[in-house]
Amino acid sequence: MKPKKFINEFREFISRGNVMDMAVGVLIGGAFSSIVTSLTEDVISPILGLFGGMNFDQLSVNILGEVTLNYGKFITAVVNFLLMAFIIFLMLKGLNALQEKAAKLARLNAETEAAKEPEPTTKTCPYCMMEIPIGATRCGHCTSLLELESEAALENGQVCEQA
Repeated sequence: MKPKKFINEFREFISRGNVMDMAVGVLIGGAFSSIVTSLTEDVISPILGLFGGMNFDQLSVNILGEVTLNYGKFITAVVNFLLMAFIIFLMLKGLNALQEKAAKLARLNAETEAAKEPEPTTKTCPYCMMEIPIGATRCGHCTSLLELESEAALENGQVCEQA
């Protein structure tokens, strides 16, 4: 494969919207992760430590001498994960509800537009039976005067056909 072609393909791949969206999502996810970590370590763990006598982050067991098992940090990481998953769940649930409302509104708009019957814009000339604009007073095809015809039709109790 030629290097120039490879570079062009890579440039097309990078400039696609999906890749950019994914990159923005990863960056925002990283920032959001640090917020949730801080919430867990700096707010929730100390509050839970009031009941247990110590912060979760400090829970550990000495196995052999200096070797310690810091299971409190693991508990903190699990709480971080659960909080982040719960917040993302709530956000997606809200977005899905908004999308459903938007789709329902679009369906209602489409149904009301389809239900509207357009007013006629043409009528049929009674002489040549060709369609002409509804406001015409003379047929463009046969040049018949339509006002006189419509007045006579009104006198006789007849009405001109309209398409």
